[in-house]
Amino acid sequence: MLFAGTDTEGVAEGRITAAYRRWAEPRVIQGRVYRTNAGRIEIDSIKQVNPDLISDYDEMLHLAGRMNAKDARRRLRGDETLPTWLIRFHLLEGPDPREELANNADLTPADVEELTAKLTHLDELSRHGAWTRQTLELIQSKPATRAGDLAPTLDRDTPGFKIDVRKLKNLGLTHSLEVGYELSPRGKAYLDALGN
Repeated sequence: MLFAGTDTEGVAEGRITAAYRRWAEPRVIQGRVYRTNAGRIEIDSIKQVNPDLISDYDEMLHLAGRMNAKDARRRLRGDETLPTWLIRFHLLEGPDPREELANNADLTPADVEELTAKLTHLDELSRHGAWTRQTLELIQSKPATRAGDLAPTLDRDTPGFKIDVRKLKNLGLTHSLEVGYELSPRGKAYLDALGN
């Protein structure tokens, strides 16, 4: 979930705790944590609403940072035939556990074994064959390089490559940069442990 304009600041400060979205189907799941451009949020609820029935007296308007019902409807993006969803969430305080994991380079043999098992599983699920180690080594050799320049090196399309790199990031092995990626301390320690 992304936020735009003043909504980003409102979510980051904890003032905005609701959002209206036009989606063909829900893109978030109740109880799940999402990393957004305004910080980490946990979804409290999601329900379909009729935008024509939003009232100026609806308390959700204030929680969504909207002045009135007309403002809420005006700011809805996307095809008007799509369902409108009301998402309630709260901002999660404290450091991102994924970042803490990425900065931990003290890998035990058991850590290396566990990471290898997880990466092997990702390779086995892939439609394009084993990719995890190749991708880590590519990022190590070409840090801060655009995904669009890295993907063809592995004969991959850019969107699919980005999704795969995100899987590595979720394991604490890479960092996203303003342009491209780099291995995290954990990622470097992992490749070192493999004798790379």
